Amino acid sequence: MRTIAGAVAASTILLLSACTGTVVAGHGVSPINDPNHVGDLPAADGPSGVKQGAPEPTGTVQNTDHGDTDKLVLLAVNDLADFWQTTYPTTDFKGKFSPVPNYASYDSRDPNSPQMCGSDTAGLINAFYCPPDKLMAWDRGVLVPAGRKWFGDISVAGLIGHEYGHAIQRMAKLVTKKTPVVVLEQQADCFGGAYMHYIAAGDSKRFQVSTGDGLNHVLAGLITLRDPTMGPNESDMLEDGHGTALDRVSAFQIGFNSGPQACGKIDMADIERRREGLPMELEDEPNRDSARRGTDVPLDQGAFTALVDTLNAVFAPKNPPKVSFDAATCPDSKGGSPASYCPATNTIVLDLPELQKLGKPADEIKQKLLLQGDNTALSIVASRYMLAIQHEKGASLTGGSASLRTACLTAVAERGMAKPVKTANGDNLTLAAGDLDKAVAGLLTNGIAATDVNGDGVLAGFTRIAAFRAGLIGDQGSCYDHFA
Repeated sequence: MRTIAGAVAASTILLLSACTGTVVAGHGVSPINDPNHVGDLPAADGPSGVKQGAPEPTGTVQNTDHGDTDKLVLLAVNDLADFWQTTYPTTDFKGKFSPVPNYASYDSRDPNSPQMCGSDTAGLINAFYCPPDKLMAWDRGVLVPAGRKWFGDISVAGLIGHEYGHAIQRMAKLVTKKTPVVVLEQQADCFGGAYMHYIAAGDSKRFQVSTGDGLNHVLAGLITLRDPTMGPNESDMLEDGHGTALDRVSAFQIGFNSGPQACGKIDMADIERRREGLPMELEDEPNRDSARRGTDVPLDQGAFTALVDTLNAVFAPKNPPKVSFDAATCPDSKGGSPASYCPATNTIVLDLPELQKLGKPADEIKQKLLLQGDNTALSIVASRYMLAIQHEKGASLTGGSASLRTACLTAVAERGMAKPVKTANGDNLTLAAGDLDKAVAGLLTNGIAATDVNGDGVLAGFTRIAAFRAGLIGDQGSCYDHFA
């Protein structure tokens, strides 16, 4: 976030625990907006990874060490060949599907690791598809083992699903040499989402993934591989990078919900439409010593009162909610720490130490935590403010639909803070580049911004983030329509 006082003044691998309070039931709504669904599939926890009785992998891996890692990746390659063999003919893509014929692994820790696709692989912690050689290659030394450790074996299917997407792009002639890198990567993320739906639906012979915890880990992997926050002199990276966490999760969800046909339609115009009006670059040069490369405001009482003042200016409620930093009981709700809204008193009650803990800047490299920062906490408080707005409108504040509507309206609030607004006392908060990624990561790890007035939420991080995304591209009215 950026603090603004009168004139503009700038300040501002995974331990995943998706705890969202009690899960509440939904009711008759479209599956895509149903709190009990992930797209068109039921939301449920369960096993994720290689299926019991899965067929043995087939094929020859060049430079292999014959270990379990290469066998697992080859199993994913085999599975993707099956997926595309049946799926490609259902699209209007040009040409005909042909399985990727060549595979190779390497150990990035080995200084004598061989060249592949004309490049050194020593120190190359990556997986890639090489079009000239029709080769799928991966780092068995660092990348794949780290993915398995932090995100489980299902992460390998997600990784190779993305890389196989690059092969599909060439077969279908969806891209040219002039296609921006971010379009290449967004399409591949989307294809990865379509493949993950195939697994989640139970159609894979080799892999399984639960739509709850399993997909949470897949999405966490995507967020971990986001681009760093861009500085004012790095606008070229907005087209030449992989995308923000929000970009990547959005593309994955498009593929999961709509299938590969929709992936082929992703272009720069589509990406810019999703990004429109949102801060993508920092106004000041970021600290290059920080992996986060962002600006986090100190989370004191002033920051949270400034947030509420800003939201009052954006939404102009007839009866603005009060803010209290003292613990209090509420006669008509049981929401608790770190933030709650009491309809009876129209008060947002904040547990400052807990919010400071949730909003303490951290990342995957230094603290081995999924991205978090000031807007992880601020978005939670914004969600409680949006409960007050819903209360003023007479909307229901309990149940799964209320939880998702709150996430949706929280995104509307964040978009409303994308530009400075005038407040009564002249102090406000403005959304900065990187802030939305903190909110998205928070929806996955703690989910509090997608809970109802009692602190009850929905099972799937995928669904929580999808509701938030709906608010970013919609408005208050669409949130009430989608999540009635």
